[in-house]
Amino acid sequence: MASFIDTHRLSHGVEPICAVLPITPSSYYEHKARQANPER
Repeated sequence: MASFIDTHRLSHGVEPICAVLPITPSSYYEHKARQANPER
């Protein structure tokens, strides 16, 4: 799901996409933070 959000976030925004998908924005942002810093 994160890859779908990454693909469409510029045109729709993270929060509106998450409102439709079964994922919270905080979960998405945490996933992205862990990708950037796996020791997190």
